Amino acid sequence: MSDAAQPTAAEVRAAAEAVKTALDRHLAAVERRSGEDDPAVYEAFNELAAAAETYDELLYDRYDEVTPFEIPGADDSLPPYTGPEEPNALSVLIRRDYSVVEPQRLLAQAQRIEAADEDGSGAGASGTVHGALGLLFGEFEPDEIASRHKEFGLEEGDSTLWVTAADEAPEPGEWLEAPFEQADAQRVICRFDVSAVFDDEIDDEPDDVVDDLDEDLEPLDADR
Repeated sequence: MSDAAQPTAAEVRAAAEAVKTALDRHLAAVERRSGEDDPAVYEAFNELAAAAETYDELLYDRYDEVTPFEIPGADDSLPPYTGPEEPNALSVLIRRDYSVVEPQRLLAQAQRIEAADEDGSGAGASGTVHGALGLLFGEFEPDEIASRHKEFGLEEGDSTLWVTAADEAPEPGEWLEAPFEQADAQRVICRFDVSAVFDDEIDDEPDDVVDDLDEDLEPLDADR
């Protein structure tokens, strides 16, 4: 890079101050969080990630130095976005993993659902874990199960949500036979991941590395 294109020392300093401000805002949002999916924390995380990335780039361009921070980003998980700039339609693909850790609790919940079933269509299904899961997911919305999973004897595993762009909405029933077959990673507008592996990575950091990016969220901008 030529000297003319290099950032000034003042620009690097300003970027560093922006990181400090974003770090304070992120901590404040975490301290005030209203739950695991607090949008204010997500927004503060995004701002901190963007500020840290900008500072890292300017620091390298000006001084040929880098920071010890590693920001989760598109380069680690998704190819470059190649979808339409103004999508006319979108698809939301969600995967959530659970472990059945308390089968008796699950069976008890299924028995309550079965007892309340007036037409008796699910009679007997509550006697097995397989049948109980069918009753559970037939009775409750996936989001409600996610928020109440402990009541149902389940333990959360990894989860991911992809928002993908489409040129036009598909015809009714068009993709039902293979709903996830045509997921195109290059059309992902943003994604959100939750995994215990992120906690493990934070635990492995040296004590002298200050990294407050402790959210399990990995949002991506459409142009990355």
